[in-house]
Amino acid sequence: MSPATDPRTYDLDAVRRRVLPERGGAVDDSIPQLADADPELCGLALVLADGSTHASTQSDVPFSVQSAVKPFLFALALLDTGGQALDRIGIEPTGEAFDAIKLETSTGRPPNPMVNAGALLTAALVDGGDTDARTDRILRGLSAFAGRDLEIDEGVARSEHLCGDRNHALAHLMRAEGTLTVSADDAVAVYARACAVLVDARTLAVMAATLAFGGTNPVTGDVVVPPDVARDVVSVMATCGVYDGSGRWMRSVGVPAKSSVSGAIALSAPGVLGAAVVSPPLDEQGTSVRGRLLAEHLSDDLDLHVFGRRAGSAADLPAG
Repeated sequence: MSPATDPRTYDLDAVRRRVLPERGGAVDDSIPQLADADPELCGLALVLADGSTHASTQSDVPFSVQSAVKPFLFALALLDTGGQALDRIGIEPTGEAFDAIKLETSTGRPPNPMVNAGALLTAALVDGGDTDARTDRILRGLSAFAGRDLEIDEGVARSEHLCGDRNHALAHLMRAEGTLTVSADDAVAVYARACAVLVDARTLAVMAATLAFGGTNPVTGDVVVPPDVARDVVSVMATCGVYDGSGRWMRSVGVPAKSSVSGAIALSAPGVLGAAVVSPPLDEQGTSVRGRLLAEHLSDDLDLHVFGRRAGSAADLPAG
């Protein structure tokens, strides 16, 4: 087996060119703005412990974060509730679609925070007395993860809210079970706006790196969440972040990750680096087809697999 490549000199444009011929998958069409996404968009970025960012062509193209926001909502909910969010949300994988109308049978809780039911609840658990206050708290929290001020695409937020019938159904179901204490419409509105936050691959890589480095943003040096919160979030990403494909993902890529219908994938290699890839065409599980290939190449070339690292890998790099 050849030695791992140094991520500081890794040619991201070269690995990007390796996956561009892949034509599989289809762009999500659940809202008009996603349906209009450029299927040729393909970008990736890495952020290391010293805060250095390494990025490819198209890594600065903006897109709505969509489901890749879920780990960060979970982190904020854990922080704002003092960890009590773990009593309100399960942490087990489901083997179901991300928007399945299903709660835990015995508890009425969402099965985990990476499916839509769980994300609706985590968005409702952050601090704030009303929809606007919770939205502001989430936007400030996401901006801290990103190390820069983020904005909401209001058009995307409106579409998410209006077209989110299954999210409304899940919110009403949780209300009926007593799991959700805010109104169903409030929960859906806040979650819709969180999904509509604009990022790019560079920004999402910084956010993923903040989780990978124990809650400290490696670019700004700010402690965004405590280490135990980051640990809990990354753990659930590993088991649930790619929905019913999470087991296959961890076998082949071996890096905790969160997929998104915008074609983005955030990857957090604990103590090593954060990464993000984006390419809109999705497979049947809602995971970017080229994004998965990019992640596999990153894992193999940089030796990121958490269960198979070899000597001389990125994990052995000095932190500063």
